[in-house]
Amino acid sequence: MGRRADHELPRRGGSRRSPGDVVVAQVVPRSVTPWDTAARGRFVTSDGTALHVVDEGPEDAVATVVLVHAWTLDHTSWDRVASTLSRTVRVLRFDHRGHGGSAPAPFGTATIAQLADDLAELIADRVPTGPVVLAGHSIGGMTMMALAERNPDLVASRVTGAAFVATSSGGLDALTLGLPAPVARVVMRGEGAVNARLARVEHRALLAKPRLAEPGLRWLLFGRHPRREDVASAAEQVARVHPASMVGFRASLGDHDRRAALAVFRDIPTLVLAGGADRLTPVGHSRVIAGELPSSELVIYPGAGHMLPLERSLEVTARIGGLA
Repeated sequence: MGRRADHELPRRGGSRRSPGDVVVAQVVPRSVTPWDTAARGRFVTSDGTALHVVDEGPEDAVATVVLVHAWTLDHTSWDRVASTLSRTVRVLRFDHRGHGGSAPAPFGTATIAQLADDLAELIADRVPTGPVVLAGHSIGGMTMMALAERNPDLVASRVTGAAFVATSSGGLDALTLGLPAPVARVVMRGEGAVNARLARVEHRALLAKPRLAEPGLRWLLFGRHPRREDVASAAEQVARVHPASMVGFRASLGDHDRRAALAVFRDIPTLVLAGGADRLTPVGHSRVIAGELPSSELVIYPGAGHMLPLERSLEVTARIGGLA
């Protein structure tokens, strides 16, 4: 891709629309029944964990795009992106263990390293040959880094394009959510206390009433002027996460430090996409990733938050499609 190009795109006004703007059709998230082992689209990992898998697009496509979702979300966060990409390329999506329609993470396996192993096994089983384009959102991008760390030959030999979407290579323990440091410390202590209780919860889903979480998720996950249906979709996805699994992955996020693993991607066409108003993985995290990948393209979306596959689905689709 040549010398790295950094782009800060013009600011957008959320739901406001001007004549000539492209309108993205609303994609209604698929109904997902958590951990229904009788459902179609299953992949069972080597440790016996059943993952929910969605495989779309032409079977004879040259490349397969694998979309890897964020912590507490599921494959439906990529619905708009997959709907367009699957018209011309094969698109493979799945729910991480403990998320969406997949089984809970067995004790001790709610780690980013385990997600990387799951991804490697899924690729070996479902995409044994041919070019692979990886796109990872948040913990999905971290999973890609862990894959490079644990299975560099797979990445070097099979991956022909990579997109790191609103993610980080480390340093998440210093997260402030855009709040003053003293306030952030109080918030984080509160999160720790809540997580300690959730770790003991055996319920199969986190939230019985997703709508109650919408105001908080709107502030935390989204930038300016989010679409109401996007906030509702995020809340529904968070509601499906397995509580104890979620807490386990939260600890793994704090331990995540894989800046060195990015070297495996240096000869691969790579995109780094960031939301200018992202509270969870601020732009500085994307700049660090791009700095390790001199040939990468860094694109910043002013006003967008952490949920780029929803907030900027049209642009994200076009960028990932360009890699395939």
